[in-house]
Amino acid sequence: MERTPSRWPRPEWHAPWKNYRVIQGHLGWVRSVAFDPSNKWFCTGSADRTIKLWDIATGVLKLTLTGHTDQVRGLAVSNQHKYMFSAGDDKQVKCWDLEQNKVIRSYHGHLSGVYCLALHPTLDDVLLTGGRDSVCRVWDIRTKMLSFALSGHESTVCSVLTRSTHPLVVTGSHDTTIKLWDLRYGKTMATLTHHKKSVRAMALHPKENDAFASASADNIKKFSLPKGEFCHNMLSQQKTVVNTMAVNKDGVMVTGGDNGSLWFWDWKSGHSFQQSETIVQPGSLESEAGIYAACYDQTGSRLVTCEADKTIKMWKEDKNATPETHPVNFKPPKDVRRF
Repeated sequence: MERTPSRWPRPEWHAPWKNYRVIQGHLGWVRSVAFDPSNKWFCTGSADRTIKLWDIATGVLKLTLTGHTDQVRGLAVSNQHKYMFSAGDDKQVKCWDLEQNKVIRSYHGHLSGVYCLALHPTLDDVLLTGGRDSVCRVWDIRTKMLSFALSGHESTVCSVLTRSTHPLVVTGSHDTTIKLWDLRYGKTMATLTHHKKSVRAMALHPKENDAFASASADNIKKFSLPKGEFCHNMLSQQKTVVNTMAVNKDGVMVTGGDNGSLWFWDWKSGHSFQQSETIVQPGSLESEAGIYAACYDQTGSRLVTCEADKTIKMWKEDKNATPETHPVNFKPPKDVRRF
């Protein structure tokens, strides 16, 4: 039998990541995280109904904001205004003025808990929220008016992506589908039915604007935009519910699982180069190893994970690692599954 070289792209070498700081302070599960555009601080939302702002360099608590009456599931910081947006299980979507540290606007309309929130990168008035009422709502930030209710999913909308070119909005849902939306008319452009389980997390590549990845308990899949064509599955399965994913501009994708597994992937080839487990805080149950949210800072050199043991963990690349000490253990796939 003739052996042909694999046409699969070889993964680039990435340094393994290691945990260098654990931050305590929340009294409940930490459910959401967002970074400030100036890269000086980040905010976390928790099941203790508070939002806390932390200094990136030192990990010191700067501020605690109260106002939600249930857990805070979504956070975003605007890069145009000094605003922060939060959404929670109490059906509320709030706009915080970070100069006065208080709520200046509320967006009413969700019929149930709000699970995800995103700000449009270029249209500076567009806020997107998705929730348990299976609708993704598009808000005008200034007037607090509902611009569109993007309805079509049959179950909870648990992840939403937004980008500057068409399709402007991508939503993932517990009904296992991903929908691409046209914001001019508020209509669905395409529905992707590749996943077999609910799509809890999606991530755009920060530099390649024409591809995104989505994660569910069966597989992590990569799709191309704007059409939403399926590219390939990631080459291994995490075998857990994937709650969150993030990509930095070096092409390191991270996925956080419900069992506390944190896997690092090479974006281009889909090879998992590091599979680490989070360590629960002393005094926590083993079952409290769970990662609910993960986000890179603006440079992509620091990673923050929010966990079920009420801690926030910060990760960075191991500076001492070389391709010799941590070689890439990669076997190209024999048959590429096209589904």
